[in-house]
Order: sequence, then structure tokens, then C-alpha cells
Amino acid sequence: MRTLGFLGVAHIHTPSFVKRINERPDEFRVKAVWDNQPARARIAAAHLKNCAVTDVDAIVGDDEIDAVVVCSETVLHRDLVVAAAAAGKDMFVEKPLGVKACDAYAMQRAIDDAGVIFQIGHFMRSYPFLRVIKQLIDDGALGTITRIRHSNVHHGAIGGWFDAGNGWYDDGWLWMTDLERSGVGGFGDLGAHSLDVLMWLMGDVVSVTAQMDSLLGKYPCDEYGEGMLRFANGAIGTLAAGWVDLARTMPIHVTGTAGVAYADDDKLYVKSDNLPGADGCEWRDLPEALPHAFELFLNALSGADVALISAKEAADRTAVMEAFYQAAGSNTWVQPQRS
Repeated sequence: MRTLGFLGVAHIHTPSFVKRINERPDEFRVKAVWDNQPARARIAAAHLKNCAVTDVDAIVGDDEIDAVVVCSETVLHRDLVVAAAAAGKDMFVEKPLGVKACDAYAMQRAIDDAGVIFQIGHFMRSYPFLRVIKQLIDDGALGTITRIRHSNVHHGAIGGWFDAGNGWYDDGWLWMTDLERSGVGGFGDLGAHSLDVLMWLMGDVVSVTAQMDSLLGKYPCDEYGEGMLRFANGAIGTLAAGWVDLARTMPIHVTGTAGVAYADDDKLYVKSDNLPGADGCEWRDLPEALPHAFELFLNALSGADVALISAKEAADRTAVMEAFYQAAGSNTWVQPQRS
């Protein structure tokens, strides 16, 4: 059995992570919870068996705790991650890794130097249709990729998902709308997943630009936006993300010199000169979905050989997202910071 600690329980996905741990009682137990708001820590601890509320140093310094889950406000990640890495704790960190590129790369160095198991909360790589698209691109079935688009949207701002009275805590998840604590608004929150997918499929980004706006004026941050990317391989990408869309249609569209692939309603459609039968109709040869990113982390702690997202990948995505926000503020193209 592996013993875990929570360093922060602020994130909106905390309840689902707690549920996943509780569903594997023979493999994991959570010994201690910390949060910078003690009331939040007590609430989260109440959902975990035999769990104490304590402080950061007690969790990091406890030799019995061999892994931590970091679900704090993003602005706190650097101190928590560096301390956990120095103590040799395996760790899951909710996305994004950091607010700024300099923070993310500092965390990456600490994680890599410590040699600990690391995973971040990007879960879309497990989707069957994205796994097929990744294989099609890597195999050259679509030819040279010229354009790629990904969107990740929901109606959370319209539906008041973050507001007081929703979720476990009295103030809901409102910190996620506060740029001083989250670093990003709707574009960066959901766009972080799209960016992970785009960079997983296409590689390094050399420059970006973006436009962001607030439709409802409900929160002190952007609620939606659209970004454009130039990849090192020459492809052009676009990224749409935000909290004010009622439906998420056609989340990905990839165009190459020998084919096209796109998804809609979890169905994949492929047309390719290089694949017999790929005539643009539904592609039915989909693999099973892989587990959620958090489940993959738990599986890795249990000794399974699974593919996790590296700290370098996580840091690179923070750097590109920071560049998106800089570009939106200056109405220019911006080159992401390098490690």
C-alpha cells in the first residue's frame, strides 16, 4: 500500500481525485491533507478515511508519505513542488504546472534532479480518437501536416460552475477566476488541455498570438479566446478555449498533404490517399480508452509500466501558455521562453 498526502485541495478536480483514491482502498491511503485555507483541508479530509489535517512541513517531512497530490492554487505550485521533490516524493500536479515559465522550469529541474515519478493532469491523450490521430500523423498517413486545430470549451461561466455554493467549499472554486492565484482565465484553464494535445501531436512551438475576451463580465479574467501557433515543423495551429460555449463540436481537425482527420461526438473521420478504405467516412477501428491521467499516476505508483507526461513537457506548455497571454496583451506574435 502506498501512502499519500495532499498539498492543497483547492482545485475543482480534487473531489474526483479523492473518489478515485477511495475506490482503491487496498492500494492507497491518504495520511494527511494540507491547504492554505484550513477549512478546505478539513472538508477534504472528511471525505478520506483516517486522514489528518496538518501542515506542509509535516507532509513533506513524513517518511511514511511517499507520494503527494498537488491541487493547490497554481501560484503556490512552485514552493510545494520544489519542497516535495527535495524530499523525494513522487507527485501528481494538477495543471498547469506553473503560472510563469520561469517557475515551471524551476519545478522541472527539481523534479528531474530528484528522479521521482511525476504526472500532470492532462487527460486527453487517453482519448481513443486522439490516439489514432497521433498514429496517423507519426506514420505519415496524412502526409505533411499543414494545419491543425483543437478546441476545448464548456459553459461553466454561463452555468456558474465556479461560484459560491457549488462544490465542496463555501466560496466554490472562485479562485480559478482570480488571475493573481490562477494565472489564467477561461482560455488558459481549458486551453491547457488543448495545448497539451497540439504539442503532443506536433512538437515544439516557435511563436504564438492570441485574442481573449470576457463575454459576461462575470469574473475578473478572460472567459474565452482563440490562439494561433507556428510549430517548429512549419505547421500552423489554432486553439479555441473558454467557459462560454454551449456545445463542444469538432474538437480536433488535422489537415495534411495526403489526408485529413477530424473528430466529432467522439467519432473519428479519416480521408487519406495512403490508407485503403479511408474515404472520409467514420473510422471504426478505435482502441480502448486509456485510464485518466490521475489513474495512470496511481497505476505507476503501484508499479505498472505506463506512459506519463514528463516534467519537461509540462513546463514547455506553461511557457507557451504564458506567451499566449503576453501576445494577447500586446497584440503581437510572441516566442515562448525556453528552459
